[in-house]
Amino acid sequence: MLARLRGPLTDRRAGLLLGAPAVAVVLIVLAMLVFVAIQAWPTFQHNGLGWLGDGPAPTGGTVDQQLGSMVEGGEAPPPSAYAIKAWPLIFGTALTTVLSIAIGIVVSVLAAIFIVDLAPRRVRNVVVPVVRLLAAVPSVIYGLIGILVLVPFVNDNLISEGQRQSVQNVIPLTGPGLLVSVVLLTLMVTPIMIALITDALESVPRGWREGALALGVTQWRATMSVAVKAIRPAIVAAAVLASARALGEAIMLSMVSGSNGYAPRIQDGLIFLFEPLRPLAATIAENTESINSAALKSTLYAFAFLLLVSCFVLSLGSYFIKRSLRAQGAR
Repeated sequence: MLARLRGPLTDRRAGLLLGAPAVAVVLIVLAMLVFVAIQAWPTFQHNGLGWLGDGPAPTGGTVDQQLGSMVEGGEAPPPSAYAIKAWPLIFGTALTTVLSIAIGIVVSVLAAIFIVDLAPRRVRNVVVPVVRLLAAVPSVIYGLIGILVLVPFVNDNLISEGQRQSVQNVIPLTGPGLLVSVVLLTLMVTPIMIALITDALESVPRGWREGALALGVTQWRATMSVAVKAIRPAIVAAAVLASARALGEAIMLSMVSGSNGYAPRIQDGLIFLFEPLRPLAATIAENTESINSAALKSTLYAFAFLLLVSCFVLSLGSYFIKRSLRAQGAR
């Protein structure tokens, strides 16, 4: 038996050895999804899908007041303790993620083009390690910079007294809010996208761009019409990976978002950028101390389940988009 194990690997044995970890990962992810769904079931059972919507819950109050009522319910809460309308948290999550990814994609593509095609070697040798270092910076560092530097700057220089007074009966404007959250979240996810897009851009054969240049087009047009077009699947993959990071970010956003279950209103104009919010992941992180409350525990698991499903939908959508782009490129 030992001699067989020490013998050369056949294709079948190699496939089994390599496939086992992959299957184990899939099983672990499925087990985690099932566990979270079971824990979240009481919230779905008492609210259906209505808790995803807007408006006051049957018990009334804001989403923060509803979460506070769950804590008071204890370990054996009545059915009414599970009532919640989580739309402000969901809207805050979607808003910060979409804005940061939209800005990050543009910056990442342009930065990758500069690194690969335009930057001198010395500059590139400095920029690439710095980008990879930024991608590994802990989120709490960004949160610390935000709360100590950006929040005071916004509060003292960007928010006027008239703007504060115009919404003082609705929400206080003190600096933490959407603008600071999006700026820091963009800084967090952009290095990840730059690193991935740069690697993809470097893999494009140099002859493709040289062929376009030989036809008389400019270097910029050759890069955009040939190289960037060829790496569209990689750009999609980078955006999805960054989106998953943004969806799950909790610590930094809990520090700079204002920690208020409020949905910023676009109709407020420029003030919209300064209004506080709190995404789902930050809500989970901020309420873990009260996890002994059965209603709150189930609700937090429901938030986690929603984040898991969102990441799954993103991955599935990315798969079909990349397959469509590859099919177009093969034609």
